[in-house]
Amino acid sequence: MPSQRKPVIVRRFSRDWFAGYAPAGFVTGAEEMEILDPGGKVLRFAWASVKWVCYVRDLPGGAASDPNPERLLHKRFTVRPRAAGLWLRMELKDGDELEGLATNDRSLVDGAGLLLTPPDQRSNTQRIYVPRPAIATLEVVSLIGAGKRGRREPQPELFPED
Repeated sequence: MPSQRKPVIVRRFSRDWFAGYAPAGFVTGAEEMEILDPGGKVLRFAWASVKWVCYVRDLPGGAASDPNPERLLHKRFTVRPRAAGLWLRMELKDGDELEGLATNDRSLVDGAGLLLTPPDQRSNTQRIYVPRPAIATLEVVSLIGAGKRGRREPQPELFPED
């Protein structure tokens, strides 16, 4: 049975971060997000202060002074991604650059933020949610197709006209 809450790390523009459990889907019209920390305390953050929310495999067990709990070592693709989607490059309000793959659907236009697959699939971060207020510029680098559709050979007619 899937869990209703997913482990996340919330990074704010002030460079501090918080680990906890967030609902599987965010409320799109809400002014703030809410997570449940490992101790059971509810934490609320205004979306304007959130840089990104990383859905992670494991919550960090170390000290709160860890500078990179997301273990997000690569923020850009080194080669063209193989998975299908839109390859996006964005600059955030604090000048940080981030690339990722997004699904090619209406959430790009009318969603409250972007859900990206990060460049490094082997890191602790599985998905990154970037709220719209955090994005300064957004660029579509490429559309990666689901697969090449080869040209079809013309089918022979079963009943040719004589």
